[in-house]
Amino acid sequence: MTKHIGDVILDVKNISLRFGGVKALTDISFNVKEHEIRSIIGPNGAGKSSMLNCINGVYKPQEGSITFRGKEFKHMDSHQVATMGIGRTFQNLALFKGMSVLDNIMSGRNLKIKSNILLQALRIGPAEREEIMHREAVERIIDFLEIQAYRKTPVGQLPYGLQKRVDLGRALAMEPQVLLLDEPMAGMNVEEKQDMCRFILDVNDEFNTTIVLIEHDMGVVMDISDRVVVLDYGKKIGDGTPDEVRNNEDVISAYLGTSH
Repeated sequence: MTKHIGDVILDVKNISLRFGGVKALTDISFNVKEHEIRSIIGPNGAGKSSMLNCINGVYKPQEGSITFRGKEFKHMDSHQVATMGIGRTFQNLALFKGMSVLDNIMSGRNLKIKSNILLQALRIGPAEREEIMHREAVERIIDFLEIQAYRKTPVGQLPYGLQKRVDLGRALAMEPQVLLLDEPMAGMNVEEKQDMCRFILDVNDEFNTTIVLIEHDMGVVMDISDRVVVLDYGKKIGDGTPDEVRNNEDVISAYLGTSH
């Protein structure tokens, strides 16, 4: 079945980011279309994570604009960007290690909770109904990620691959329209990578979530991406389908010219 890719949902235009005199990103432009898997690749230090940090409001670029669903977001922090519908996982797991899998994923629902703290604490009326609704949503994610057996387990006791799955679950709990995945497969063995690939494809397909992915494993990127943008030393050197990028001379020399 051919996947339907929609119109541009996220438009990155002429982004430049500097830290003091150091240029992290220089004049980067690319777009992301609804329902696609859009990968950002490049050697270490290419500026990939800096780019995601600009998209989700952690960094404020000195030049350029980022538009989401036609609305430019200037001077927004990461909470506001998340409220608009852009979710994020991180390279280094930021999970609550002492809390259960269920509670970690539930923490991703915070943006969706409408009732006030007192009503939540007392669990009365609308707050109780709302909590039941959120718990049902979280249980669906737990089933989807096949981690039912670990619902009550403290996350810190799980193997690394499963912790990464919980991290993905927490991001999904926000019901993002666009999900930014920062090296979701880093440190995984082959089997864990295969599982994570399957979940990313299923999230894209079943949740209809648009995905922006940073990943070092070129095999994975070329297998699952619809389009790929390539950065090197903070500049864009390639952009297109996996085949176009694979045959791009600048991309080949950037990868062969480094330790990759």
